Amino acid sequence: MSIEDKAKAAAKNIEGKAQELLGNITGDPKDQVEGKAKQAESQVRNTVEDVKDEVKKGID
Repeated sequence: MSIEDKAKAAAKNIEGKAQELLGNITGDPKDQVEGKAKQAESQVRNTVEDVKDEVKKGID
């Protein structure tokens, strides 16, 4: 996983956590759900990149 991809995934995760927290504070379920979705997207990105890395190791 490139450093750039890791940084993007980390930023998305932080953004999601902040949005979920804001939703918890304000009681806005939309922000809560969107925040959790961003965190899930970040996790998927990390998983996909990890799989790519493993496949590349197997080829090399």
